[in-house]
Order: sequence, then structure tokens, then C-alpha cells
Amino acid sequence: MAGNSSRRGAVRKAKKGATTGSGGQGKQKLQGRGPTPRAEERPKHPAARRAAAAARRDATPTRGGPRSRTGGDGPDLLLGRNPVVEALRAEIPATALYLAVGLDSDERVTEAIRLAADRGISLLEVTRAELDRMTGGLLHQGIGLQVPPYRYRDLPDLFDAAEDSGEPGLLVALDGVTDPRNLGAVIRSAVAFGAHGVIIPERRAAGVTPTAWRTSAGTAARIPVAQITNLVRSLKECQQQGFTVVGLDADGGTQLDELSIATDPLVVVVGSEGRGLSRLVSETCDVRVAIPMAPAAESLNASVAAAVTLAEIARRRRA
Repeated sequence: MAGNSSRRGAVRKAKKGATTGSGGQGKQKLQGRGPTPRAEERPKHPAARRAAAAARRDATPTRGGPRSRTGGDGPDLLLGRNPVVEALRAEIPATALYLAVGLDSDERVTEAIRLAADRGISLLEVTRAELDRMTGGLLHQGIGLQVPPYRYRDLPDLFDAAEDSGEPGLLVALDGVTDPRNLGAVIRSAVAFGAHGVIIPERRAAGVTPTAWRTSAGTAARIPVAQITNLVRSLKECQQQGFTVVGLDADGGTQLDELSIATDPLVVVVGSEGRGLSRLVSETCDVRVAIPMAPAAESLNASVAAAVTLAEIARRRRA
């Protein structure tokens, strides 16, 4: 505007060349900070705090290395007085026995301490809060045993165990049982009624976890468990070894109290908690057996059905 061009500040004088932005001056000009670090690498991120806590736990001077409650490559932590004592009696490998401060001792705790000391296993006293954290809040009764992951056996080992017993073979196979408590209960029943081994699939099925250990009351140390990749193929292998495959099925054509082949070598197949036997497994069975029940009850829990069947087989074999 006329007369304004001479007013101070009325005309903006542009600089030549690139202007300086927020990147700073000199060598730091327009330099970025690089890629965003991972969550574990950010000092105040919750993931970083969890990773640091895990590193401190792994550095604890117990000879077994890092802990793992869910199996895998690291050790497991068996919980409960009966499972711990049974595992120590069976002399399974162990690296540390954890005891809660102020633990009320009984004969099982006393025996566990004595067995661990005799084998040179580390005795570590921890607070109940620390034991709760280590076990993820699972019931531990103030005691835990750190052991390597469960060592599964091969299917031929179960055949050998049956043959060495001098009795007709009896195996239990689980078809898609996903609850480790059911697995532990089946293992306990298998030991109680004279079975020579348990067969479980590798995928889509429960494994021998600390929960299964505890539910088995430690009897998982007294019977071989084979983890196989294909149940149908393994059942056919059992048939080739002279076993009759008996599937538990509510619609089975044979009633359990009419099972005349109970004294023959048998494989009892227990279906999953929801759908029972899968189609291919059901077709592979030589006999499908139903458990007689009152009309008011439609079905039984998988582990209960296994226990009832094994008890009837054991009764017929004693007779």
C-alpha cells in the first residue's frame, strides 16, 4: 500500500536457500531418532519392567536354570505335598525344593525334605508371596519342586511295560482331552486299576503339566505316558500288537457290564470333554462300549468315565 512500504516491518525479507526447521543446527540438522524401539527396550514401558523382572528371576542361583510352569524347554514346578513326595520317591530329576516360610510341617513335608537332602537337591526357603508369584496363584500348599519338563515315552515302551508285567496289557488312550485336570485324574485311575501306560496326542490335547501332575497326586511318576502325533495310526499299531481297541461311547452297542473281552489285552479310548470320540477314532475302535446310567444322567465326565471303565475291567480280571 502506498506509504506503507517504508514502514518498519511492513516488508518481509526472504532468506536465500533452505530454511532451518525443527531438526536443529549444524551436524544435528534434520537428523531423526531412528526406528521406534521395541516395548521391551523402553525403560518405563510395562513390557520392559516385565522383561527385567524375568531376567532377575532367571539369574536366581538355582541349578535348574529358568523356570517354566507350562512345560516347554525350561523346568516345571510341581506343586502340592503329595505330587512333590511322589516325584521324589520315584527319583525323577529335580534341581530345587521350594518351601514357604513358616510352613506347617507334616509327614509328607518331612519326607520331602529328607529325600531332597539325601539326593543333594537345593532347599530354598521363600516367602508365601514369592511362591504365589512363582506359581501364578495356583494352589501349592507351601511346597514346590523344580523339575525338568516331563519326559514322554515312545509307544513301544508301553508295549514293553505290558509284556514285562506278565498280565494282559491294559492301555488308556485319550482322544482330544484338553483339561489337564482330567488328564491327571485319568493317570491316577490308570495307576490305581493296573493300567500299563497312557497315550495322549501331541496336538489339541492336554499334556503332563504341573496341573496334571498335581491332579494325579504324583502318580504320573509311576506310569509311562506316550505322546504321539497321530492317534488313529497309534491305535492301529496297538491292534497289530494284539490289543483290542475299546472306545467309550454313550451310543455304543455293548454295555460295560457285558464286556466279555475284559481279560484280553485292551486299549480303552476316552473321548474329549465335549464331543466324545472323533469320527476317525470311533471307526478305528474294535468295540464301542456304553456305561449303564440312570435316565436322569446324560453323560459322565471324561475322567470319571475312564475310572468306572477301568474299575470294571480290573474287577473282571480279578474274578
